[in-house]
Amino acid sequence: MALSTTLNNGYKLRVAGVQTVVPTKPTDPRKSFTLTLPQNLSSTGILQRRFHVLFCYNKARDEDSGWVLAGRIKESLGLALQEQPLLAGRLRRPGDSGGDLEVVSNDSGVRLVEASVEVKLADFLALKDKVDAEAELVFWEDFTEDNPQFSPLFFVQVTNFSCGGYSIGISCSLLLVDPFLLSNFLKRWADLHNTMFSRTDLPEFPAFYLPKLGKSGSSAGLQMGSNARKNAAQSVIFKLPKKISELDDKNLAALCIKEAEREVAAKMVSNFSLFVKAPNEDTTVEICSRQLEVSESPTSPGLSCARTWDELGLENICLNEGKKAVYVSCWINSAVDEGCVMIIPPSDEKNTMGLKIIVTFS
Repeated sequence: MALSTTLNNGYKLRVAGVQTVVPTKPTDPRKSFTLTLPQNLSSTGILQRRFHVLFCYNKARDEDSGWVLAGRIKESLGLALQEQPLLAGRLRRPGDSGGDLEVVSNDSGVRLVEASVEVKLADFLALKDKVDAEAELVFWEDFTEDNPQFSPLFFVQVTNFSCGGYSIGISCSLLLVDPFLLSNFLKRWADLHNTMFSRTDLPEFPAFYLPKLGKSGSSAGLQMGSNARKNAAQSVIFKLPKKISELDDKNLAALCIKEAEREVAAKMVSNFSLFVKAPNEDTTVEICSRQLEVSESPTSPGLSCARTWDELGLENICLNEGKKAVYVSCWINSAVDEGCVMIIPPSDEKNTMGLKIIVTFS
């Protein structure tokens, strides 16, 4: 029996099946990077921090549907994961690492969830407050605190609306990639997908077509994670021409928090998790106090900020036969009594204009 849940306004969402997508070819040699984390992980929201993206598409033609797209996604995503196998990996505890973890490309796979909802896409888009409803369209399963190595780091949910339109929901752990790296992956995946399925002689149905299988999938025990509550946090993105040499990571975070509070007229809670990404992908996360004060200079020359995610260019991603999404939404989830700051290095060593800092309120 398939799992069902209810969106706000009473619309029922039904999970029809769950599959695992792995890289097209086995990853050899395996890749990995280190996560240096606080000892008391269970008292923080670090393991559950993730980035969500929601794309909504109108039906492109009579034969088009989310069921068809999901079947094709299994093929194109496998090819994309071959280029970025860490996205299909898992967390691992090295032997004598203390509180540290590793992300290793062990090809355990990405979760692909197929669902349907008893509402037209136009009616969903017309909702004045879509925060709770959007959260149901981007599946996430919370990490098991004691054994996080068994939890997927990346989820894709394809949801069919009653009118034939559909959505693609992406959920990815912030321990795995930052929003900018994820957006680059999504763009590359879309390019591969459109190249694979641009032929005119394609079969009517993909090899993995759930309705043709005649069963709803074994999803009765599936848990909807922490998406059942309102969980979108407000984020502000900063860009720096280069790192301020006199400021360490904590002071740089404090500077950006101060600017973000001024920008959105809100206050950061007393503690925040600081994610610092190294160019080699190694990541250090620590819990910092909001009481940390930056030295003089309330702003930095060249520091610019944005209150939207337009920098990511997600509105140009086409997974629907070359057609753009009619609606795109993205957010970092909230965590109880804990803000979040991410310091992201330039995408390449020659890029001196690429340092980014994301400040997320709880």
